[in-house]
Amino acid sequence: MTPPFDFSEKTTGYDLSSPDEIRHFLDVLFRTAIKAADPVFCLPPHLPIPPVNGKIIVIGAGKAAAAMASALEQHWGDQTDLSGVVVTRYGHEVPTRKIRVMSASHPVPDDAGLTATREICNAVQNLSADDLVICLISGGGSALLVNPIAPITLDDKQALNRDLLKSGASISEMNCVRRHISQVKGGKLAALCHPATVMMYAISDVPGDNFLDIASGPATADPTTCNDALAILQHYNINAAPSVLSVLRSGGGETIKPGDARLHNVTCHMVATPQMALEAAAKICADQGITAHILGDSIEGEARDVARVMAGMARQIQKYGQPFQAPCILLSGGETTVTIRGKGRGGRNVEFLMALANTLNGQPGIYAIAGDTDGIDGIEEIAGAMITPDTIARARQKNINIKDQLADNNGHGFFETLGDQIITGPTLTNVNDFRAILVTDPTTL
Repeated sequence: MTPPFDFSEKTTGYDLSSPDEIRHFLDVLFRTAIKAADPVFCLPPHLPIPPVNGKIIVIGAGKAAAAMASALEQHWGDQTDLSGVVVTRYGHEVPTRKIRVMSASHPVPDDAGLTATREICNAVQNLSADDLVICLISGGGSALLVNPIAPITLDDKQALNRDLLKSGASISEMNCVRRHISQVKGGKLAALCHPATVMMYAISDVPGDNFLDIASGPATADPTTCNDALAILQHYNINAAPSVLSVLRSGGGETIKPGDARLHNVTCHMVATPQMALEAAAKICADQGITAHILGDSIEGEARDVARVMAGMARQIQKYGQPFQAPCILLSGGETTVTIRGKGRGGRNVEFLMALANTLNGQPGIYAIAGDTDGIDGIEEIAGAMITPDTIARARQKNINIKDQLADNNGHGFFETLGDQIITGPTLTNVNDFRAILVTDPTTL
């Protein structure tokens, strides 16, 4: 399997006084961050030597699950006897020889996800203490691993997912709810493997790199409760189906708790994180001779609020040289949220960029890129976009008011019209959002 991009292009020697060169440089930073999380490179160093005795079963879920399965097969070679099944998002499939790849819908689950999850559960039935289960987990697994607790139906689960996605709830809050209505999340999938040894390998797409929040923790003990899930639904005024409320109120959705003997033979390993991606981009900046400052790999909050804070920081740098001297690059990751009020086409990265451009209001010398490292911002096959000092001016020339577009949550429509979208196609990995803001020296403008 080859990387999703050609990285033979130059990574240094850019003229940062040229808008076109700046665009290219920011694009290279984004793609470098993605490459750092490619399973071909990040998974093999963590894999064990294949055991001699017992069966080897490979299971997994997430946008990178198929790529991880392929990387594992390549690393272990054809001589290793293994089998299994993983589920990934439609369009993220890659060829494998022994591990079956199934695909399903994301971010709202579908029947294919239900079928795939049941196949995964069947693959780990009747294992012994001599057997090894390799569990490959990445972002997107929460929607792809779907097996709701009766009497919750798939329709009920789909409606709940939609409501959670537009509520403004954090990923941790959403996954707390998901864990407590599922037969496989919150440690339950690993418990099905008992007494086999389970080794989980994860690519993190969540703030804090908490195993419990990556795909809702299918192999991780969960200290939260059904009451916590109910409180989240109440806080965000989510009118869940009666079946969901019944499961939560009865305690029938409780997850596997810390100390449970069924998880004693489970180990979890992190193979790629947002921080690794940011550090890879920072190295490119250093090679270019420009200082990069990593503001954080787990920034959360409303996309618009985060944008206003970062716009203020960029202005402070230009005007006063505080807290950093220009020129510099501000790098950050994490997962912001968007409370949807409009009817436009959008995602959290383009929402951030529209709010950033609106706040900067044409401030000279400030450029930015933001995108989701899986290549999908929201539900469209668009990774993100880029803003320049003339973004608002170019929009006005097309009779587009950025404030109206922001109010309608129409980030994809806005940047599509301007020709500023970033489209990568499926990247076969996911370490969440990547943001880079270039602040140039005002004395050179």
